[in-house]
Amino acid sequence: MRRLVSFIILGLLAGLLAGCTGPRYADTPLPPPVSSVPSADKPGGPPQAPPTCDTNPLASYDPVKSLPKPGAMPAGSTMAAIAKRGRLIVGVSADTYLMGARNPATGEIEGFDIDVVKSMAQAILGDKNAYELRVITAADRIPLLKNRAVDMVARNLSITCQRWSEIAFSAEYYRSGQKVLVRDGSPIKSATDLDGVKVCAPEATSSIGLLRKELPGAIAVGSNTHTECLILFQRGEVDAITGDDTVLAGLARQDPYAKVLAMKPLSQEPYGLGFNAEDVDLVRFANAVLAKRVADGEWKASYDRWLAEPLGGDVSPPKPVYGRKP
Repeated sequence: MRRLVSFIILGLLAGLLAGCTGPRYADTPLPPPVSSVPSADKPGGPPQAPPTCDTNPLASYDPVKSLPKPGAMPAGSTMAAIAKRGRLIVGVSADTYLMGARNPATGEIEGFDIDVVKSMAQAILGDKNAYELRVITAADRIPLLKNRAVDMVARNLSITCQRWSEIAFSAEYYRSGQKVLVRDGSPIKSATDLDGVKVCAPEATSSIGLLRKELPGAIAVGSNTHTECLILFQRGEVDAITGDDTVLAGLARQDPYAKVLAMKPLSQEPYGLGFNAEDVDLVRFANAVLAKRVADGEWKASYDRWLAEPLGGDVSPPKPVYGRKP
């Protein structure tokens, strides 16, 4: 209970401080929840068969051969429309510690994903701070791209065949893996110990989909975000949380009594930036920006700042795959 109270107080403090500062984005309220109450699924439900890929799901569109100078975007392009507006609008997380989370001292959202946003804003508008962040849940990522409420999503979005049928992806910019977080001293030592155990993951994510498919003996408990999972975990309403190791590392940093199991990942989670399916020019532009981040050392500097300590420093950026046809 003491840990839960501390967690809530920190959240309230972050909100108060955010209201007293001037962040470089238009803050937005949290969208309506996917469901009002997290629901527990009966184990053993029939898994959905994944779609068949005609193209390697990691294959994105070829990057532009050279990045135009900021302020000189091609006429009629998606980038020109963004430049005319004066800001890049991006859907992000505000509670995924290390990837995209609000700093309680400054009120600003920061992390590995936000560094990518800054590079995109710099490339299009010549100002790394010319962006507007919209706080969204995992379930909102694809709908908001499809209705053009955002230009881009940078929110630990895994590239899958199913999602390619609805949106477009950049090349892979980070390779994560799904693992499990438990309490320190828990009898749960591996994924094989999860039969009959309540395991939390956000709805509309590949994490809960894989949980239901690969671990049918576990009791899947849905939530809106991993932060809600952490609250349920701290209340004792669930005994484990599953998700990408990047996300779980952030949760473990917030709760000294939690740990990520040293286990073989249940899956490989290739992160890509999400775009409206029609914005092929913006995807090609983004792929050139991502390649430049690697070549200039920006990717490694960002990784070292945010992820090296909890996940290890001997990590290289994934090799991009191109060749997809519009």
